[in-house]
Amino acid sequence: MSEAMLSKVRKLLAQAEDPACTPAESAAFTAKATELIARYGVDRALLAARDPATDPVGDRVVDVVAPYARDKVGLLAAVAEPLRCRCVRRRQGAGFVLHLFGFASDLERVDLLFTSLLVQAAHGLAGTAVPAGEHPAAFHRSWLAGFAEVIGGRLWAAETAAADESGRPSVALVLADRSDRVQRRLAEQYPRLRTAPPRRLAGSGFGPGAEAGSRADLGGRDVAGGPATGRYLGR
Repeated sequence: MSEAMLSKVRKLLAQAEDPACTPAESAAFTAKATELIARYGVDRALLAARDPATDPVGDRVVDVVAPYARDKVGLLAAVAEPLRCRCVRRRQGAGFVLHLFGFASDLERVDLLFTSLLVQAAHGLAGTAVPAGEHPAAFHRSWLAGFAEVIGGRLWAAETAAADESGRPSVALVLADRSDRVQRRLAEQYPRLRTAPPRRLAGSGFGPGAEAGSRADLGGRDVAGGPATGRYLGR
């Protein structure tokens, strides 16, 4: 991402993360940043189709630390998959190491959005009261699950809209090929993987977390985000 574009996106996200922002202002800043990020992803994909050296397939390792490490992993997976990246989760102490695979430009976008969303989630949790008699950790875990699911759905919507609005019939084929190449790279390094089992969460925070994810308005338009797959793999 060019320095000018990166600077613009970071400024928008910083404004969205400012506690002094009203919910409407935060939503507007985040929506604009996500729209720019999605359009950038399509532009880079088309450029790389013509000149593969401009955007190689790669990987990076992300340390996800406690508290709520597994819940943060779920959020990272919900961000990564719509942006055509894949994740392998490995346990490390009280946290996890997440091995991400994707094209360089998509990995950059995942890193930028995930960092911003962690801040937004922290603000959201801090401003949400835990119901009387409920264990705070259970409530927070379910809140983060709701937040991640809605964020994932809205990112799918933003990515789909950016591809559709490009007006180029070849975009779908280019993006599908990129997804296939990322999957092949992952399979080369992890030929034997198992899908992590679904979680069972007891807290009542899913609804408030989902509402917070909706207020982020990541799609940049009034769309109903579909459920995020939130898939990740473990060794």
